[in-house]
Amino acid sequence: MCDSVDEVTQAVLAKNDGLAACLRDELTRRGVSVVNLLSSPGSGKTELLGRVLARAVERGIPVAALTADLATENDADRLARSGAPVKQLLTDGLCHLEARQLRGHVESWLPEGTSLLFVENVGNLVCPASYDLGENLRIVLMAVTEGEDKPLKYPTAFGSAHLVVLTKTDLAGPAGFDEAAFAANVRRVNPGVEILHSCARAGDGVDTLLQRVLAVRDGAAVHRPPLAPRPHSHSHAGSHTHEGAGSGLAAGRVS
Repeated sequence: MCDSVDEVTQAVLAKNDGLAACLRDELTRRGVSVVNLLSSPGSGKTELLGRVLARAVERGIPVAALTADLATENDADRLARSGAPVKQLLTDGLCHLEARQLRGHVESWLPEGTSLLFVENVGNLVCPASYDLGENLRIVLMAVTEGEDKPLKYPTAFGSAHLVVLTKTDLAGPAGFDEAAFAANVRRVNPGVEILHSCARAGDGVDTLLQRVLAVRDGAAVHRPPLAPRPHSHSHAGSHTHEGAGSGLAAGRVS
């Protein structure tokens, strides 16, 4: 029975990988880069994403966002204040996004001329980590209030990240957060990945994060994580030049 369940899981993931690869190729031809944001609930990713979207709009960057939740359109309403096109994706109880869902919304909604699409995944560090959405950049976020050992508890998520963002850094002192221990734990599951620090309410890290995303959009090489999604090997546990290009994401840079 276990073998049968595993075979079904592998078949589902393999199908998703095929759709994701096709979607990635299609969007690349259209000049669209996709950023997949993963985190636990309460990490502050909606607040940070809203700040990044607002900054992109200020700079005239053609950006859009899809935000996924099991229910409510609260996050879409918050993100829409940025001035960027935003659409809510309700999963009807599904704990993660899949490539087929993203493809449907891209085909029916994505504004013409968009060059950068942020996807705010469901708040969950387990299932979403196994599903390739056709993204060009996978960012895993974690708040200082979540504990230094989070990367060791969720190695698939952190081990598949092209970039890690530590949020709510203004609370590091009150939370007794050990930054050195956190960085060491990230390195254990994803050697060489860059760790950015942010405090969205103060605006810290917003410009740096946008710079990293734009660099990837404009063709910069990304860090190669050890657990990056690869076609048919999951376990369930072209360049375009635009305004605002920043520095690349070089492996080995860990703050």
